[in-house]
Amino acid sequence: MSIERLGGAVDGGAIDGGWYLDVLGFARATPWLHGFFQVFTNAGLVLLALFVAVAWWRARRQDAARMAAVLWVPIAVGLAYGLSNLVKILVGEPRPCVRYPAVPTVVTCDFATDYSFPSNHVTIAVSAAVALFLVGRRAGLAALAVAALIGFSRVYLGAHYVHDVLAGALLGAAVALIGLLLRAPLTALVSRLRSGRYRPLVGTSAHEGRRVAG
Repeated sequence: MSIERLGGAVDGGAIDGGWYLDVLGFARATPWLHGFFQVFTNAGLVLLALFVAVAWWRARRQDAARMAAVLWVPIAVGLAYGLSNLVKILVGEPRPCVRYPAVPTVVTCDFATDYSFPSNHVTIAVSAAVALFLVGRRAGLAALAVAALIGFSRVYLGAHYVHDVLAGALLGAAVALIGLLLRAPLTALVSRLRSGRYRPLVGTSAHEGRRVAG
């Protein structure tokens, strides 16, 4: 499908505006969910941060590779967020509430001055979730479920098109998976840090602790 232009910027409605309107129709039919998604769209990011904090605390007594994987999570999130903002500026897609001003949304269109593609919320959430999956499958699956709900909430509330959410998810996942290539150098870095002043932050596994004591 060809991409039309609105005022020199990408017109997201020409891509999947129908899907966006369908989700908004579902939102109007489920007012009992409004409060949940209004809170969860941001609270879900806080929940993911708590997942990372718990993973870091546990990794303090595990091997250097596990701690390296945990430390990659905030790095991946920061990189993904920066790239997401860069893409927003380059693409310049107006928010869907600008494209469809007559269509009521769950939240007011007070974010219209910010571009829509991709979704920063989803980029952050998926980068954290995929990076957590590299730490451990159980935490990763729980984080991916949270990220999926955040993604749906962005369309449900009227903040993004579906393709904004999918693009944010792809970007976040791609950045997080770079951690597979950096596993060896990050592990070596953590091993060095564990023998110095940063030991309280990066921890010492039981095996490494015995080696240091010996």
